[in-house]
Amino acid sequence: MLKKELRTKYLNLRNNTSEEDVYQASLSIANNLLSLPIWAHTYYHIFLHSPSKKELHTNLIITLLQGRDKEIVVPRMAKGNSLEHFLLTDNTLLKPNSWGIPEPVLGIEIAPLKLDVIFVPLLAFDKKGHRVGYGKGYYDLFLSQCRSETIFVGLSMFDAEARIEDVGPHDIPLNYCVTPGRTYSF
Repeated sequence: MLKKELRTKYLNLRNNTSEEDVYQASLSIANNLLSLPIWAHTYYHIFLHSPSKKELHTNLIITLLQGRDKEIVVPRMAKGNSLEHFLLTDNTLLKPNSWGIPEPVLGIEIAPLKLDVIFVPLLAFDKKGHRVGYGKGYYDLFLSQCRSETIFVGLSMFDAEARIEDVGPHDIPLNYCVTPGRTYSF
């Protein structure tokens, strides 16, 4: 399928998922992350979810990271299609942006080259680790700024598609994708 078709399909699937099912999927994904070989690193980047959009509850993963004394980094949208990245501390003030996504107001900025593991938001992915996001290109640009050894972990409520047909040269594949029932390795 093409990215545009997959985006529509998975937005509809997600919108028809109950809030309880989203929470249970989020809990299963957080538990499944424990089996990945990613826990020896220091800097973990994670997106903050929008409660109004039935996105995965990343606060469960943040709690997991805090319990392991990891440095947690969260994004803020910047000009153009770029992101800025800030250390999440007890003093970090978060405010919703125009899309209702919580973002840090100020803080300690962390360069993409310092990040070890990035939890990547997505709507769909295929069996080769290619992903379909919301289509604005924020994560495509961000992932291209990271080190080659940075680990990209997709988080999805749904299983893999066989193939995304219109993968481009700017698309960076995932290393893993974790769903409620399965962990994919690419």
